[in-house]
Amino acid sequence: MFSMLIQTRPFDHPDAVKLNDQVQLEYAERYGDEGDVTPLDPSMFLPPRGLYLLAYDELDRPVATGGWRTQDRNDHGYWDGDAEIKRMFVVPEGRGRGLARRMLAALEEDARAAGRIRMVLETGDQQPEAVALYTSSGYTVCEKFGHYREYESSICMAKPLQRPGT
Repeated sequence: MFSMLIQTRPFDHPDAVKLNDQVQLEYAERYGDEGDVTPLDPSMFLPPRGLYLLAYDELDRPVATGGWRTQDRNDHGYWDGDAEIKRMFVVPEGRGRGLARRMLAALEEDARAAGRIRMVLETGDQQPEAVALYTSSGYTVCEKFGHYREYESSICMAKPLQRPGT
């Protein structure tokens, strides 16, 4: 059994930077460019308007990351009450073990508790594993938003964040 401890960390924590560099290399490999250039700032992930999580394995190595940040209606296509997922990533040796699904559930739970009503994300057509994860987790394709909304390869997805019992 692959154990994982999820911890809140700042977006600019050294382990977060390490995994962020890895995901950027993977984006560049898959899309043939410089990676994701969406403007991000560590303050965007500070509770209660966001959260950044790192997951560690039993040897205290960072193996997964993910965050959400508050978005409200703006000219980039977001809606009031949106929580946008950013930097979901699992290191290659940790894939296929349910880490991304556990990270996603933790992010959704926190965004719901913070009063957000819809979780949104942008992925791309060269990330079929991500699309499969999000689809199997209840996300559906929605109108494009964000930095890559004009890109043909961009896939935007959303999921309502309903409170238990509603």
